[in-house]
Amino acid sequence: MGRVGVLLLNLGGPEQLEDVRPFLYNLFSDPEIIRLPFPWLQKPLAWLISSRRAKTSQENYKKIGGGSPLRRITEEQAIALRQQLEANGHNAEVYVGMRYWHPFTEEAIAQIKRDNISNLVILPLYPQFSISTSGSSFRQLETLWEQDPELQKIDYTVIPSWYRHSGYLQAMADLISRELDQCPNPDRVHIFFSAHGVPQSYVDDLGDPYQKEIEDCTKLIMQTLNRPNDYTLAYQSRVGPIEWLKPYTDEAIEELAHKGVKDLMIVPISFVSEHIETLEEIDIEYREVAEEAGIENFYRVPALNTHPVFINDLADLVEEALRAPRVNFSKVMRPQKTFKLYPQERWEWGLTTTAEVWNGRLAMIGFIALVAELISGHGPLHFVGLL
Repeated sequence: MGRVGVLLLNLGGPEQLEDVRPFLYNLFSDPEIIRLPFPWLQKPLAWLISSRRAKTSQENYKKIGGGSPLRRITEEQAIALRQQLEANGHNAEVYVGMRYWHPFTEEAIAQIKRDNISNLVILPLYPQFSISTSGSSFRQLETLWEQDPELQKIDYTVIPSWYRHSGYLQAMADLISRELDQCPNPDRVHIFFSAHGVPQSYVDDLGDPYQKEIEDCTKLIMQTLNRPNDYTLAYQSRVGPIEWLKPYTDEAIEELAHKGVKDLMIVPISFVSEHIETLEEIDIEYREVAEEAGIENFYRVPALNTHPVFINDLADLVEEALRAPRVNFSKVMRPQKTFKLYPQERWEWGLTTTAEVWNGRLAMIGFIALVAELISGHGPLHFVGLL
């Protein structure tokens, strides 16, 4: 089989406060995160958003120690996976490739080439597929493969999503059971699954399977858990004025409190590692929302991190992928190539939603032009004496 490698894909996160702004710039430069009709507008808009959000984001990272633990935890997962594969009789190297911060995917690929890996399993650390997470990384890798003859010699396979795998479900159920067993009235606790959200248009107009997979995943976890508790699924981390997947986590917590729920247990469903969205958004922001709404007991299930059942399941996924027929990027990404344009990318006359979106985009272009002129000191407004 030759030298075997496993590439773990994740988002990445700023490790110190000075990393926050460039991390945000990389994030919003990705067209899978913010889709624009004019590609030339992507980087100016990313610069503007990252500049405006940097201070607030830095304050949030200060609350969790000044940086994200995501790299450290992902590297611990990589080490644990390599050890488990070795215990199973496989001599495999495991690499970490982050989308928006070090170690970047390109850095991992360079090391894979130096190590002369001939068989590669590409495993995103996102249990459910979304075009904005796994899809973004696969698209980047597909481009790297197309441009590099050396990479084309590597026999690779992709694992698109794996939320239905029994070991993952068992690990999640085990973490929830551990927390429930510490509660005074475990059967009374309302289990609240909070998933990272995506814009509603990703599902409606791009065919993103993420919502369906998340809903399916929560049902399977509850079946595996086999407890009588009621449960809710909601979505967090929305950004901007557009509609995201609903219900929103903060609103759903308030609604449950108004219905009389007193004991709430948050389960981070789309995250396998602790990071800003669990440590700050859930543990601090949503805890405050819950307490103000009248929730008396707020519990939170930890992320999987290096849970041994989870690590063993990742090893099973790798072994199965090595035995199965290869799955290439084109097979995974082909559906995206037939997706319709976003509604806001199709022009319509009249007082329509799309017209409003386009007016907003034109206003944003004008604003960016104004910022550029203020910085450079040159432009039409200076010419006519308005600046």
